[in-house]
Parts: sequence; C-alpha cells; structure tokens
Amino acid sequence: MLDFARFKVITFDCYGTLIDWEGGILTAVRPVLAKHGVDVTDREVLETFARVEAKHEDGEFLDYRLVLRLVMAEMSLRFSFDATPVELNCLSDSLKDWKPFHDTLDSLKKLKTRYKLAIISNIDDNLFSATARCLEVPFDWTITAQQARAYKPSLKTFEFALGRIGHPREQILHVAQSVYHDVVPAKAMGLATVWVNRRAGKQGSGATVSASAVPDLEVPDLESLVDVIFE
Repeated sequence: MLDFARFKVITFDCYGTLIDWEGGILTAVRPVLAKHGVDVTDREVLETFARVEAKHEDGEFLDYRLVLRLVMAEMSLRFSFDATPVELNCLSDSLKDWKPFHDTLDSLKKLKTRYKLAIISNIDDNLFSATARCLEVPFDWTITAQQARAYKPSLKTFEFALGRIGHPREQILHVAQSVYHDVVPAKAMGLATVWVNRRAGKQGSGATVSASAVPDLEVPDLESLVDVIFE
C-alpha cells in the first residue's frame, strides 16, 4: 500500500481521468456520422480515435486542435464519408463542453485540503482554459503538451513537468486513467502511480491505445482514491 503521507503533490491527467472524454468524443462525433448515414459501434469510434490520435502525437509536434482535426479527417476516410470543414472541427469545437465525471469536483476539493495539485495533459493552453473553469479547483501547476512541445507518453512531457513542479519525485503521486499515456511513462520516471480504471467492465481499450503496466494502486474512480487516502 502506498504511504500517502509522503506525497506533497498529486498530478493528474485531465481528459479521461477528470473529464469524461469518451462521452465528449461520442457526443461530438455521433451527429456527424448520423448525418452521413454511417453505422458503426461506439467501440469502433473510440478505438479509431485512439489509434489515429496516437499516430499524430508521435513525431513532429502539432497543436492539439490540429491533431483533433486530423483524427476527424481519418475517420471520414475510414468510415467513407466526406466531412465538411465544420465537421472536421467538431472535436476541438466541442471540447469546451466536455463534462467532469460525477466524482471529480468533490474529490479535487477534498484532495486540495491536503496536497498541492497539478495537471499534466495532452492539450493546448487555450483549449484547457474552458475545462479549467468547469473543474472549479485552482491547480498549483498546469502543464500542457503545448508547453512541453511533446505529448504523453513521451518522457519529455514528464521531464518538463517535474522541472516546473520542483518537488522531489518521491513526493509526487501521478493519477491517471490511461495506462498508455500515463502509467507507463510515469513509472519510467520513478513516480508513484494510481490507475483510475474508469473502463472496468467495458469491452475494448476505448479512446486510449492498449498498454500494460503495473500501477502502485488501482481504483475504479476518484471517489475511491479519496476514501483510501482519508480513511
């Protein structure tokens, strides 16, 4: 069991961990597919998103707004429809409306009473600004891919974050839903990790690429993590 007393900072992935990004993705993409008569499962949509997003995040750095546009462009090719310019921007335009999970706000407020909090997210600064308002809790640090010029799972992102935060890594706990984007690289950096397995019981890997790693703790949601910490 983790010794939670040794941590001074909790870092969070945002989309998928704090924000229901799979719900947001499907809400944005489903009307476009319906308009073009495309009949595919949620699993196909999410796993296509995961594969294409990872491809465009690996290599020369692109702003996340462009990454999302390229995801929609490749979906239109895969599912055989001609997307309009507005439809190509449906993911980035809708991101401001993606909602926190039911347990996010209360959990963050409780954790803020004991720890400094940080965001480490594959996002642009301006896209995150709308999300930050709906999270309600002020974060001590916000580290984006745009600032680091790299996307998780690149270790460059975590190196940049550790430099900004300035605490010894043994005082930092990283909490995330994606094994691929977060647990694997955070462990490689020597950070303690909590896997928030929000997809427990669901088929497929969802909107993240499948990966394997052993976190220090697995919980089904943030509320369960708070219960463990404050028990």
